[in-house]
Amino acid sequence: MDGGNADDCRKRSRQNRPSNSKTVNFITLCILSVFYFLNYTVAVFLPTQPHRPRSCHMKEQEGVIKYQLNHTQRSISSPLSLTEINAWRTIAVRLDLIGQIPERYDNIGFGNISQRIDPRSDQFIISGTQTGHIKQLSPEHYCLIVKAEPHQNRLQSCGLRKPSSESLTHASIYAQDNTIQAVIHAHSPEIWKHTLALGLPHTSADVPYGTVEMATAVEQLFQSGNLSQTSLFTMLGHEDGVVAFGRNMQEAAWELIKYLSLAIGIEQQRINR
Repeated sequence: MDGGNADDCRKRSRQNRPSNSKTVNFITLCILSVFYFLNYTVAVFLPTQPHRPRSCHMKEQEGVIKYQLNHTQRSISSPLSLTEINAWRTIAVRLDLIGQIPERYDNIGFGNISQRIDPRSDQFIISGTQTGHIKQLSPEHYCLIVKAEPHQNRLQSCGLRKPSSESLTHASIYAQDNTIQAVIHAHSPEIWKHTLALGLPHTSADVPYGTVEMATAVEQLFQSGNLSQTSLFTMLGHEDGVVAFGRNMQEAAWELIKYLSLAIGIEQQRINR
């Protein structure tokens, strides 16, 4: 009798004791409950990074010729020496104002430089398209603009290279004033983003580079008198685009370097505050 009762008690004890599988399921349920609770707490109480929608506009590709070009593939023989223009271009390359940098503009060359061949002529020499990767240009890398009609979107040129995609803008600048003998189109993030702080004349953000619209906008800047106190303007519709001009190559280059130093000064003041 006593032995039987003991066996019955053990059987009842085993029946009342939860199985191992039930215990594991219970523990797993507890862990999942804690996990979801923590996730909910983090989502509700901790700030998250704001969503930044992608721009619906495609980024305009750099270096594309948009004007109608009548180009003759032959060597140019210009009475103008290329020594000065080449020297100033080299300086601009060293300052990253002209060139080709993998981290910028999808590794497309940027910036160009030109010089009128004669004060009485509308013809000018300009660096060829896609020469940004070349540190020092040779004569075959330049092109002669024989005739320019900015408002008709037409250029006539000759050289072993086709002219820069910004040649139409250069032509528009030369057409405004016969005393202008040199133009430098650079890409300067510092100057460009501080356009308003520097009080610089500029073309609007909806005017694309190398177009009739840009040529017209440049003409309007001259007519407005905004370029009477400075010989530099920015192109807000052309990322980092800056244009300087002058009565000679040195004057155009110094204007560009002057505003670069002022823009860097603004950035340093903000950092030191």
